[in-house]
Amino acid sequence: MNIVVCVKRVPETAAEKKLDPEDFTLDRESVEAIMNPVDEYAVEEALKIRDAAGDGEVTVLTMGPEPAQKEAVRKALAMGADKGVLVSDPALHGSDAMATAYALALALAQLEFDLCILGSESTDARTSLVPQALGQLMGMTALTEIKQLEVEGGAVKAHREEEGGHAVVEASTPAIVSVVKGINEPRYATLKGIMAAKSKEVQVLSGEEIGIDPEQVGLAGSKTVVLEAQPRPPKDQGEIVKDDGEGAAKLADFLQRNKFV
Repeated sequence: MNIVVCVKRVPETAAEKKLDPEDFTLDRESVEAIMNPVDEYAVEEALKIRDAAGDGEVTVLTMGPEPAQKEAVRKALAMGADKGVLVSDPALHGSDAMATAYALALALAQLEFDLCILGSESTDARTSLVPQALGQLMGMTALTEIKQLEVEGGAVKAHREEEGGHAVVEASTPAIVSVVKGINEPRYATLKGIMAAKSKEVQVLSGEEIGIDPEQVGLAGSKTVVLEAQPRPPKDQGEIVKDDGEGAAKLADFLQRNKFV
């Protein structure tokens, strides 16, 4: 079974993030970059399915500047993926979720795969829009927010928690799947895996090579526009209540005043 895993290069989760004042895009160069943590679960799920099937390969696909090869693709290769594809083009700068899905769809169209697995969200945006948009653009079923995945032959059975219950959905391959944190326990990259990753193939493709229309990507081609942004205000000091015998009443009043109860 051939599986493509889409991963993303994101700023380190705990880092203080800033926006570029010129175009309000995330300043990715001022902080350490890593592979999106939720994507680690997607990589692990792909590796488990490949190993259980006993054949096929896992290809890692990402979109971004050249450093994304080291900070996202190589991490997945060190975990055990077989090869990587990086779509890199200055025209992609500032692409929103739909423009990103468009570029990934064009890259996917050049790959042979049975499953495309993504993390359910990225830590720098948290829109969860790309997997569903990717399914629509590829004309494939998109099974999203999956917490358990079963693959047998040409069929996929996915388990999803929903408000008020639990759903089991099925689809034939090829299909798009997004998985949630906790679907598995991602493996650590071993020293052997890290060394092996250095010699694994990573194909770098330009926008022209995959047929991108420049008017469909970047800031100009995105469906959403950021008009204004303000730095997050510093946290105010909390209210301190000294219990002089009326602490419980003051606490209850605080909760009611702020509509917590």
